[in-house]
Amino acid sequence: MNIFVTHSYFYQLDSKQWINKTPYPPLATITALAHLEANGFPADFYDVALDSSPKLCEEKIAKMSPDVVVIYEDGFNYLTKMCLTNMRHACFDIIASAKSKGATVIVSSSDSTDHWELYHEKGADIIIHGEGEHSLLEVIQKLKSKESVSVVNGISSITNDKPIKHAPRTNERDLDVFAQAKWEVIDLEAYRSIWNQGKFPFTLNISTTRGCPFKCNWCAKPIYGNRYNSRSPERVVQEMKVLQEKCGVKHFWITDDIFGLKPGWVTKFNEHVQETGLKMHYKIQSRADLLLQDKTIDELAASGLEEVWIGAESGSQKILDAMDKGITLDQIRKSTNLLQEKGVRVAYFLQFGYLDETKEDVQLTLNMVRENSPDDIGISVSYPLPGTKFYDMVKSQMGDKSNWEDSDDLDLMFEGTFSPDYYRALQRFVHHRFRMKQGLHKLFGGRSYVSWRYVMLIPYNWFKATSLKRKLG
Repeated sequence: MNIFVTHSYFYQLDSKQWINKTPYPPLATITALAHLEANGFPADFYDVALDSSPKLCEEKIAKMSPDVVVIYEDGFNYLTKMCLTNMRHACFDIIASAKSKGATVIVSSSDSTDHWELYHEKGADIIIHGEGEHSLLEVIQKLKSKESVSVVNGISSITNDKPIKHAPRTNERDLDVFAQAKWEVIDLEAYRSIWNQGKFPFTLNISTTRGCPFKCNWCAKPIYGNRYNSRSPERVVQEMKVLQEKCGVKHFWITDDIFGLKPGWVTKFNEHVQETGLKMHYKIQSRADLLLQDKTIDELAASGLEEVWIGAESGSQKILDAMDKGITLDQIRKSTNLLQEKGVRVAYFLQFGYLDETKEDVQLTLNMVRENSPDDIGISVSYPLPGTKFYDMVKSQMGDKSNWEDSDDLDLMFEGTFSPDYYRALQRFVHHRFRMKQGLHKLFGGRSYVSWRYVMLIPYNWFKATSLKRKLG
């Protein structure tokens, strides 16, 4: 049985990400590929990430005429969780190409989990729901032996010409049962060349955990859910060491929703880093409250932590509580100060447009950025994802558009306090002001008061008085 594995995230179809010049290989895809091979099912693989369209992938499928085409999305990449319509349509094109050659089509992605009936309608035979490796392997085994897939959990399939959703599958708790990602099928030099065109050092993505047990009510977890399972720190350090020695990689992006939550994990990770003599830099996502526990920050800094992205979201405690974030502004401030004292960069995810947000709440967020002085920020507007409490709260307000076309869309898809143009203008203003502050800080060196005085203390009323005011309606 000839198996062809690919995915459908095209960086060139997401202009913001393509301009950033920071593409990551499809980690979950090559992990599933390794799992198939480890269990006796070698497969051909084609990486579409750097292509401009599905055309080359379709040509590969036409030439090979595989029995099975697996479109397995990188569930470790937060961009795929956003279910961007550009990628959805690209996936539909690949499905159509595979079906035209008589292949059985299997799809695993956040979007196909949320809209499984639509994907079946477009020709997908089997949709994998949730964590995919075990379900994919069992489906392949059934197809090879020409048995029915009706007994396979964690999927939906076509039965009597109708899509039927099967019983869910329990997530794997021991992540060390999965083979290490099949990095050798990735053209790392192609990725490196694109990174070299940007401003950041070449970085590879690895994962140490799956899932997140916290309950932020706007955050969807369609693949790995609310459970939290970890790889062993030994396996993680060994993978990083191999990638450094074989690929010359010194920087890593650890893709976990929450890094190092399991008690004692960070301590053991740091011990193995020291024992192996591994010298590298890495960045993570974490929570302000988690970072303040025990000696977490000291151990992270000692092991090579370079940057932490914190879900700060808002400078208004009212908004944080409405989001069910479970953190306080004081925890955000304290963790930021402690990390920066250890030489670790701190970046904030900021979110505007949540329900009942007022101009006073916006001002509080601007104040937080000014007072805490993070090293970087990423700004979005509240985005309703299926399966979340937030989505249920606003779905009656949503029109035909329920997904962004690409990650720079920023369309507010429900009835927010202000117009979509307001939030687009706000996003650009905050970014411009923040970058100006950084530029002045670099220009004047240690005399940071210059940037504070002339940039970060620009009052909110100035924003309203600028030419951006026209966009506020």
